[in-house]
Amino acid sequence: MILLGNVIMGHEGKDRTAWRDPANWFMATVSDSRGIQLTALMTPPYNLTLYATGNHIHQEAIECLVSALNEVHIPGVITEKTLAEEVAKAYAAQYQCTWKISMDQRIYELTAVHPNVQQFGNIRLLNETDMHYFPYWVEAFSAATQYGTTEMKIPQADGDYLYRLSTKKLYVLEACGHPVSMAGLTRPMQNCMGVSFVYTPPFFRGRGYATSCVAQVSQLALDMGYKKCVLYTDLLNPTSNSIYMKMGYAPVCDSLMIQFERDIV
Repeated sequence: MILLGNVIMGHEGKDRTAWRDPANWFMATVSDSRGIQLTALMTPPYNLTLYATGNHIHQEAIECLVSALNEVHIPGVITEKTLAEEVAKAYAAQYQCTWKISMDQRIYELTAVHPNVQQFGNIRLLNETDMHYFPYWVEAFSAATQYGTTEMKIPQADGDYLYRLSTKKLYVLEACGHPVSMAGLTRPMQNCMGVSFVYTPPFFRGRGYATSCVAQVSQLALDMGYKKCVLYTDLLNPTSNSIYMKMGYAPVCDSLMIQFERDIV
């Protein structure tokens, strides 16, 4: 979904800033007489995303791809767990570096929201009237999920935040007249919609707001005609994994985010 979703966004060309410009991407496929065996996409500065056709891992395809990466800076990889480990081993051996798991993930999908999910308030699209807090929520979400720390930068320029709002895919849950949680839709496919950008400020956690927000956003996607919703979780966060399963999300497979570490001379 990440691979194809990003390709679709790049092909649409509605925004070419930062990582969204395909001119800066690395894209590759590895084929043999049976067809494409491995697909790779990297949108710098993010990791190389991989997909093994049919989820069947072919060592020769991995070695072929790795050998072609000698002039491409790869910060890391993200894909299904076994494939990620095999690529990391081959890459580290080829280029004399080490690797570490930066996030142990699980992929979930949902086809129906559990009817017993407790609901709080209502969701609405985020808009420019939310700019007094939205940039800070974005940075807090990024610090907690992408970088695995609690450190966050203080927002300065407003361009990227306004672009996110302009996509009209981010929703905020309001309870008692206050914004308390957010979630977004991402990478729409023909029958599937991704759910991401789930964040609740610390003060509002533990009250069921995130569960209600994600449940409402997921139901919205299903009401649009999508057959299922898909999301990633961090396995080190048992709370989020628990609430997703309670609302109807079921595990599909595990995924790893791996970073390469090189000695600085």
